[in-house]
Amino acid sequence: MPSDEVALVNGLRVHYTTAGSGPGLVLLHGWPQTSHCWRKLIPELARTHTVIAPDLRGYGRTDKPRDGYDKRTMAADMAELVAALGFDSVSVVGHDRGARVAHRWGLDRPDQVDRLALLDIVPTREMWRLMNTEAGTAYWHWFFHLQPDLPERLVGNDVAGYLGYFFERWTVNRHGLETSAIEEYVRAFSAPGALRAGFDDYRASFPLDSEHDDADAEAGRKLTMPVLALWGSAGLPAKLPMREIWRDYAEHPTCAEIADCGHFLAEERPEQVLAHLREFLAPGR
Repeated sequence: MPSDEVALVNGLRVHYTTAGSGPGLVLLHGWPQTSHCWRKLIPELARTHTVIAPDLRGYGRTDKPRDGYDKRTMAADMAELVAALGFDSVSVVGHDRGARVAHRWGLDRPDQVDRLALLDIVPTREMWRLMNTEAGTAYWHWFFHLQPDLPERLVGNDVAGYLGYFFERWTVNRHGLETSAIEEYVRAFSAPGALRAGFDDYRASFPLDSEHDDADAEAGRKLTMPVLALWGSAGLPAKLPMREIWRDYAEHPTCAEIADCGHFLAEERPEQVLAHLREFLAPGR
């Protein structure tokens, strides 16, 4: 059975769920969610791995400091967590903002990341490079969340309404996001500091995260471990040349689209995601 734990790492209390035994496997959630998003995958993945599903800095039951939301610092949080748990290296699965943390982790500490699965994103640097009318319309919230103070003021009056907009618009299989899950996310983002921390995650995207990504690109650094990129057929990534993009950022990418799926892959189509992860994580692959 999964158990809830807390570790003090990198100066903050990190809440995480753990289950199973074997090689380490870290699952990193995105916005507007918490580690609860992995609930359908953890039991199966725990058959072969020690699964560690943390709430990222600022999210869920993890501390919500006023700084440190650049992906380099958030990746350092995770690096310290797995070291504290006794792992020299782990495989990592990240979704949405968590995939951006995972991407930075793999670039900064390639010896600590054995395999890297990235769900429904293109690299942050590439997002800014690809911004046009279509992308800006679909990802308007990136620009809104960048603004100081205003998102907290406006969203704070109706957290459920704001988060619900994304859960409805970004989802194809709405049965995958059951009412109890949405209520859990609304509860989490209604806690003191939670909205601000989530928006600070986005605020770090420009210019700080972009500067870090540009420096790696200019130096010719790519992800060197095996990489699996998955995306939903109904989201914006499906409209982009995903295979070509990831070949520019990873030496060994495997790419696949999940049919009849929106943004929330692990909840909308857990069996399909599990099938890809089982193959990708299989020993000796």
